[in-house]
Amino acid sequence: MAEQKNRWNWEVSGFEPRRSLATADGDEQQRRVISPHVRRFSISSSVASVLPPRDANSDLSKPGLVSKLHRLKDKVKLAKEDYLELRQEASDLQEYSNAKLDRVTRYLGVLAEKSRKLDQVALESEARISPLIGEKRRLFNELVTARGNIKVFCRARPLFEDEGHSVVEFPDESSIRINTGDDAFSNPRKDFEFDRVYGPHVGQAELFTDVQPFVQSALDGYNVAMFAYGQTRSGKTYTMEGSSHERGLYARCFEELFDLANSDSTSASRFNFYVTVFELYNEKVRDLLAESEISSQKIQMGSAEFSIELEGLKVDNPLDFSRVLKAAIQCRGNDASKFNVSHLIVSIHVHYNNMITGENLHSKLSLVDLAGTEGLITEEDSGERVTDLLHVMKSLSALGDVLSALTTKKEDIPYGNSVLTRILADSLGGSSKTLMILNICPNAANLSETMASLNFCARARNSVLSLGNRDTIKKWKDTANDARKEVYEKEREIHDLKQELLGLKQALKDANDQCVLLFNEVQKAWKVSVTLQSDLKSENIMLSDKHKIEKEQNAQLRNQVAQLLHLEQEQKIEIQQRDSTIQGLQAKIQSLESQLNEANRSSEARSLIGTEQPGVSPNSKATSVTKKLEEELRKRDALIERLHEENEKLFDRLTEKASLSASPQIFMVPFVRNDANTGQSTNIVPSPLAAAKPDGTVALVKSSSEMVKTTPAGEYLTAALNDFDPEQQDSLAAISDGANKLLMLVLAAVIKAGASREHEILAEIRDAVFSFIRKMEPKRVMDTMLVSRVRILYIRSLLARSPELQSIKVSPVERFLERANTGRSRSSSRGSSPGRSPVRYAEEQIQGFKVNIKPEKKSKLSSVVLRMRGIDQDVWRQQVTGGKLREIQEEAKSFAIGNKGLAALFVHTPAGELQRQIRSWLAENFDFLSVTGDDASGGTTGQLELLSTAIMDGWMAGLGAALPPSTDALGQLLSEYAKRVYTSQMQHLKDIAGTLATEEAEDAIQVAKLRSALESVDHKRRKILQQMKSDAALLALASSAPIHNPSTAAEDARLASLISLDGILKQVKDILRQSSVNTLSKSKKKALLSSLDELGERMPSLLEIDHPCAQRQIADARSSVESIPEQDDAIFEQGRKPSVDAVGSGTEIDVAQWNVLQFNTGSTTPFIIKCGANSRSELVIKADARVQEPKGGEIVRVVPKPSVLENLDLEEMKQAFSQLPEALSLLALARTADGTRARYSRLYRTLAMKVPSLRDLVSELEKGGVLRDVKS
Repeated sequence: MAEQKNRWNWEVSGFEPRRSLATADGDEQQRRVISPHVRRFSISSSVASVLPPRDANSDLSKPGLVSKLHRLKDKVKLAKEDYLELRQEASDLQEYSNAKLDRVTRYLGVLAEKSRKLDQVALESEARISPLIGEKRRLFNELVTARGNIKVFCRARPLFEDEGHSVVEFPDESSIRINTGDDAFSNPRKDFEFDRVYGPHVGQAELFTDVQPFVQSALDGYNVAMFAYGQTRSGKTYTMEGSSHERGLYARCFEELFDLANSDSTSASRFNFYVTVFELYNEKVRDLLAESEISSQKIQMGSAEFSIELEGLKVDNPLDFSRVLKAAIQCRGNDASKFNVSHLIVSIHVHYNNMITGENLHSKLSLVDLAGTEGLITEEDSGERVTDLLHVMKSLSALGDVLSALTTKKEDIPYGNSVLTRILADSLGGSSKTLMILNICPNAANLSETMASLNFCARARNSVLSLGNRDTIKKWKDTANDARKEVYEKEREIHDLKQELLGLKQALKDANDQCVLLFNEVQKAWKVSVTLQSDLKSENIMLSDKHKIEKEQNAQLRNQVAQLLHLEQEQKIEIQQRDSTIQGLQAKIQSLESQLNEANRSSEARSLIGTEQPGVSPNSKATSVTKKLEEELRKRDALIERLHEENEKLFDRLTEKASLSASPQIFMVPFVRNDANTGQSTNIVPSPLAAAKPDGTVALVKSSSEMVKTTPAGEYLTAALNDFDPEQQDSLAAISDGANKLLMLVLAAVIKAGASREHEILAEIRDAVFSFIRKMEPKRVMDTMLVSRVRILYIRSLLARSPELQSIKVSPVERFLERANTGRSRSSSRGSSPGRSPVRYAEEQIQGFKVNIKPEKKSKLSSVVLRMRGIDQDVWRQQVTGGKLREIQEEAKSFAIGNKGLAALFVHTPAGELQRQIRSWLAENFDFLSVTGDDASGGTTGQLELLSTAIMDGWMAGLGAALPPSTDALGQLLSEYAKRVYTSQMQHLKDIAGTLATEEAEDAIQVAKLRSALESVDHKRRKILQQMKSDAALLALASSAPIHNPSTAAEDARLASLISLDGILKQVKDILRQSSVNTLSKSKKKALLSSLDELGERMPSLLEIDHPCAQRQIADARSSVESIPEQDDAIFEQGRKPSVDAVGSGTEIDVAQWNVLQFNTGSTTPFIIKCGANSRSELVIKADARVQEPKGGEIVRVVPKPSVLENLDLEEMKQAFSQLPEALSLLALARTADGTRARYSRLYRTLAMKVPSLRDLVSELEKGGVLRDVKS
């Protein structure tokens, strides 16, 4: 128990080995070499000496101390092995994660390129389909037009039970027979022929089969109007609205439009539908959707002369259409008597847009439920009833007149006779399609109304141009069949292309799905990487705490070693004392031996004498002394033996401690992390370099390019970077954490954007990132490695889109590395900063980074340590410790601060390639780093990887560290590269402008082109200067040269000369125009020649290069003016008066029909001008002679053609217009003669186009160039 109390406790928590203690002790005992003990002194066995006994209680604790030391050594070795295994595992996991991220990123780029190609193919397919669809529409329209744009169908409803017998018969599908019952005629039966006749048995579906082509025409871009005509209770509303089980034309037409639009729509084209519903009662419009709560837009209906504004509701499906229609009908009310005398118009507006061809089509399908056709007014009818019937008769009569005029090809269509025809004017006539569905009652009681309706519709149909005789009909049928076949082939081709497009869309969808899957995988890998880094960070903290504990234990061990050394000194002193005692004992033994010899001789002499004396026998005395001496000698030998053993053990302990203190290692205790999600335990031991890195470092490096596009991620990052305020944070730690998180968000956003959109996100947040870094640099709280990675991203993006930077060459990595304090060093000079020494080359001076790694000298103590560990001394080589790695990393960081040459090397060399080059240089220059045997820490590759990683991390951290008052090295490099790009662009514009400034102009067209080109170059130069002023990447450094802005004096002078030359040429052109007559007055000719002389005097304002062009144009104009004959002014004026008087004079002013035009001039009273044509096809107008006297002052004048004003000046024109109405003069006159000619030309065209008989004349004048617009 006493021994246990005196022993020290060496059991440290966390150092429990993986194997049993007994096994460890057994192995250690096998490795120990016990040297034999040799006696230092040999004495006779017969000699004995008495030595004082020595107390051995002080040595009882030494065996326990030795065993604990051995156990501690085993535990430390096991901990080191676990640490190395876990560190290798963490390194492998990190490499696998990086490789996975790189592979996924590349694959995402490939998929993005495939998606872009698929989009391009889809667009090309759309471009191929669009012409086919247009051709299909054209052929279908030609087919419908050949059959007739105006169609009349007749439909008879079934008889009711109390209506008696039917007077209607149906001989075939296109004729109907009415039994009039009038015996006064030889044939009381009367036949009517229509385009299609439906009996009572025909349902809504069969009727819609014949209506469907009109719906197709509406979708193809043509206006279509369908009328339900007939008397009350004849089935008009049923035909339009239908019933719950038999839907009418309203629902069926929209469903057909919706289905056709879905089949014809592509990814680049779209159909939109809007619905308007209004009621026409007593010639007044009532919008039935005006009170709708659904959002709508205003829609104009009608012509230019008359239009109404209605609420249009957008419908996206048949259900929405039904809901809107139901709401409109409910808004109409329940007054049945009002329904019979009002028209209900439901219009479906179709908007088509094609993004490939830019085609925009607007059409509408109008479904009109007309009022009843009863026109008989009885005495019982009230005044309001009579008014309603009169309005109905008027509108139906106007509709019949319009249809009759259209079918007879009359020039004047009476749209203005009714509000109904005015609103539907754009759906009646021209290329529009009209369908009249006549509904009749088959009973005898309604025979008169039935005959009136049949006669009305028969007149509209019979007036349609007939297809001719049977041969002509056969010809048209063949044409229609051919058109059908062609349409069928086009539809089949369109169907094949659509199938191909569907396949492409499916492939694109599959590619997008793969992109989504890979993106999810990238996110998972990213989360794993972030989790791993956070775990490594926490483990580093734990290991640092363990390291502190180990330091304390090492201090205790050193104290114990010091105590042992002190004990050894005491033992040495005791041994010296014992040696002196032994020497004294030997001297005593010798004296005793001499005394014994003398005693023997004296005893022999006495025996010879034979004298015997009583007393103590001398033999017994000598025997006792001899025994005592032998006993002392045995004790001395045992003491010497024990001292030898203790000395050996103490020497072993001292040599082990000496080796530990000579090469300190960082022994990390394995940290076991239990993952709550997986239920597994993962042993993770970070490397010493990981502990030296700043918190939050993430290895993310990307490169790319271009233009600014707003994205949600970019807007969020920009706002976050701009809004970050360090003053609002509590401490520097909070500021550092927030700043580093924002930088990591920037890197994460770039990775998430992928290779295809990496340049866009970088360009979008560029100014915000640079402003943020510049704002946070004075705080010195940012992780410099994150700053370096962000800077490298932007520099590589600039390199990718700047050809002028592609030729930059950087020095190899060997120029930046050097061995320290060796004969192979490339420079003997030493810099003032740590790890840096100047190295001079032919082209520039580069600072070389000293890699200070020395081979370890083997001493006797290290040999003993290696022998104890069982390592062969011939194959063992030096290891690099964690402390040395941290030292190298710090020196590398100091070396990289402000080193722009090293920054250029990082930018132009990929990170993997750069680390490989550093690794190769280390392997070539430090051969003693190669390790073998059991002490290999990852092998040769592992040692070189640790060193290269330490150098790379140190350089990266140093390049991102700001160097006051300037910024970091990468920021300076980015500024220099941006300046070089701007300088190159400015020089390029300078070269272009110089080339343009030396080019000679031949005529006015070339002058205008040169002037426009120089102005464009100047605009681009100013734009670049503006960008330079607002570029956040540019730094105003005292050491850097400003951006060179080439002088533009020569180009500016040439531009000013071209502007003056352009003005001269315009005046020359005006003189030539004034001289383009047969004769000139003397004064006019003299004035023109003097103007040319004045232009010649302006030559000094031009450069020499522009003189030939100006002189040539002036000379040509002078010769042209001089060649024109001249007359005296009086004779010339007399010759011109008849032509002036002839303006506006016309004897033929008889006009068959006047057309009214209204010109709004901004005043309260508009100008009213009536225009028409006389028998000589001249334009005649009727208007007030004076605008201020509108009543009773109308005059009629023949309007002269614009060619009459060709050679008149402004005063002569005013004199000519004085004979015309004042309104026309005010509308035509301008400040200059050219402006008046142009305005009169446009006014003449407007008036003449209103007269149908003069439209051909307008076309001829336009072809002859008479109606060209001459602008002043």
